[in-house]
Amino acid sequence: MNSAVSANINIRPVIMCGGAGTRLWPLSRDAMPKQFADLFGEFTTFQGTLRRSADFGRPLVMTNVEHRFLVMRQMAEMGIEGDVLLEPVRRDSGPAILAACGAIAQEDPDCVALVMPADHVVRDPDGFINAVARGLPAALAGRLVVFGVEPTAPETAYGYIEAGEPVGQGVRSVSRFREKPCAADAEEYVAQGMFWNSGNFLFLAGALLDEYRRYEAPSAAAVELAVRDRARSGSARVLGASYADAVPKSLDYAVMERTDRAAVVELRCDWSDVGSWNALWEIGQQDEAGNVIKGEVELVDTRDCYVSSRGSLVSIVGQKNLAVICTEDAVLVADRSAAGAVKVLVERLRERGRRQADSCIDAQRPWGAYRVTDHGDGFQVKRIVVAPGGRLSLQKHRHRAEHWVVVAGEATVTVGTGVRTVRPSEHVHIPQGAVHRLENFGNVPVHLIEVQTGSYLGEDDIERLEDIYERA
Repeated sequence: MNSAVSANINIRPVIMCGGAGTRLWPLSRDAMPKQFADLFGEFTTFQGTLRRSADFGRPLVMTNVEHRFLVMRQMAEMGIEGDVLLEPVRRDSGPAILAACGAIAQEDPDCVALVMPADHVVRDPDGFINAVARGLPAALAGRLVVFGVEPTAPETAYGYIEAGEPVGQGVRSVSRFREKPCAADAEEYVAQGMFWNSGNFLFLAGALLDEYRRYEAPSAAAVELAVRDRARSGSARVLGASYADAVPKSLDYAVMERTDRAAVVELRCDWSDVGSWNALWEIGQQDEAGNVIKGEVELVDTRDCYVSSRGSLVSIVGQKNLAVICTEDAVLVADRSAAGAVKVLVERLRERGRRQADSCIDAQRPWGAYRVTDHGDGFQVKRIVVAPGGRLSLQKHRHRAEHWVVVAGEATVTVGTGVRTVRPSEHVHIPQGAVHRLENFGNVPVHLIEVQTGSYLGEDDIERLEDIYERA
């Protein structure tokens, strides 16, 4: 534990990992939310949050069942161990944080919970640690501490906090919370010296439980029962069925705006919630014309744009203040500041049944991912990536045969009673109805091309006989 925080105090980082991040569509989608997406290069924001949590203690990651294996895989990539608690249904941040605190309190009622969203960027980790150290005495005294950020602009995408009287060194009471304002109100809030609400919190787990019971008793009872009934699912725990009875509500609405125990500490750590393309432009490496460029991009007479391409060459002439995002299956061209409009666009895509609203071209699986690259009458071609340690289920297909060609890595392949190692440029045929499996025991991903042939090629033509991911 960092020297800025006493090693005698039990602090549990709680990493909130359930959002969808639709304002960063099409790179962020429900199937691959922004906290898991490759936005910056070396690490995702979830992995950055994991690294930050190492300054405090063993993390508890709160996520939903759909994203469980993304969490496990990215934790393994970092070599960081932690506990994973799964929501069976999504119920917003209030019940999720309450469940995490309930699980922590069962182990240590005096434990301090440090709640950190997984989709934020902190470029000054020492500044974050120092803010936690300033807030710790207030949290130990029973305060519910929220971390506020000094505004750099009258943003309408953030909630605001009005600080009151000092209640400790570097800690002030909260006079009131203000929800996301209109532009005129945002300017007034900034002029009055209010903070942005960062969504990071620090409190005794038991204190949060007490206040939730006080203001949302039925939801608190449902969540506490779900915590008691949580069941092991592999290396994770899934909350009990009563969790669905909790009212979906943010922690701000459920508790923080109503409690008289709220306190605020200023967070000075070069923070961003990466909540829009404009935010990514602001924290990105800008060239001499103010452009941030990712991928194959050529610009002429263009200024102050964020341009990202995943594949195709993107060329722009004579434009400014745009966000242009090109993925393999969708293109977005928007005013760089139009974060709210992007969210509206995604809702419209959902209403019209567009697959791209939530699904990615790369279908995520516990063992890795695949992409359909070609298909026609009676055949389908996939590009498959199996992560290190990944194992497809022992399975068979009733309606199709498969042919695998390994192009990178070494795969251990079972067909019937035979087991063999398949290396790059080698291939293996799986007849229709044959029991088979592919495993990656190596330290690098296995890449292969799969050609399917048969009368029916749907994903539901899989009979799993054995599966380490509990899908059999």
